[in-house]
Amino acid sequence: MPSTTIARQQQPVTVSIVSHGQLDMILPLLEQLDRFSATLLDKVVLTHNLPEPDLLAGRRFGFELQRIHNSAPLGFGGNNNQAFKHCASDWFLVLNPDIRFDSEVLGPLIEQAGARAGLLAPRILEPGKTEPEQHRRIITPLEILTRRRPGYPIPSQPDWIPGLFMLFRAQAYREIGGFDDRRYFMYGEDFDICARLRLAGWQLQIGEALRVRHEAQRASRTSRRHLYWHVTSLLKLWTSGPFWRLKLARAHQGRG
Repeated sequence: MPSTTIARQQQPVTVSIVSHGQLDMILPLLEQLDRFSATLLDKVVLTHNLPEPDLLAGRRFGFELQRIHNSAPLGFGGNNNQAFKHCASDWFLVLNPDIRFDSEVLGPLIEQAGARAGLLAPRILEPGKTEPEQHRRIITPLEILTRRRPGYPIPSQPDWIPGLFMLFRAQAYREIGGFDDRRYFMYGEDFDICARLRLAGWQLQIGEALRVRHEAQRASRTSRRHLYWHVTSLLKLWTSGPFWRLKLARAHQGRG
């Protein structure tokens, strides 16, 4: 059961999950949300970005499951912005299909949220790892080349949060206009929205003691199309206003 009555009664969550023909992967995620967080969920918006067999026919959950069937595929930001139009709750959770829960996470995250926390996340465990992924610094070519090397300066607080699990305060998401789905199709949107949140005065907050697992599906390492999207998104990011404004702001703080 969720840990907080306040969260249950006053701060329900709308969840956005996008399927790219991945219902077999999403079904256990829905079951885990039902097991651990059903009383916190206003609804789950499940977007079918591609046609696929209906593996959910006849299944019932302890939350409303609202389904969107796209007539043409949208990108990451476009799908989640579309789902947000159906959000009437205080919190909006963007989840990857391959995230897995072993305990209740949403209630404790919301319970810890500061007044200006615009984006919350737990720590992420990758397959075969016993320690969570390190916090991320501002993406630069040098950062990409050195992030796995010994001596890399891991920040105590992240400069951005990957799009695997992003629990937005709906007010903050709405204020900045959600993801930039015109500039980015796939990849880059997560850093961009974190930068714009921070530039607007919102904070990123991590539940350091909370964990979810990522059953990593790294398409950019196996698909030429995804690799192309990844590389072009980085180039778009490094020529964007939010990237440079955040970088200059961080440099001014003495942490650039």
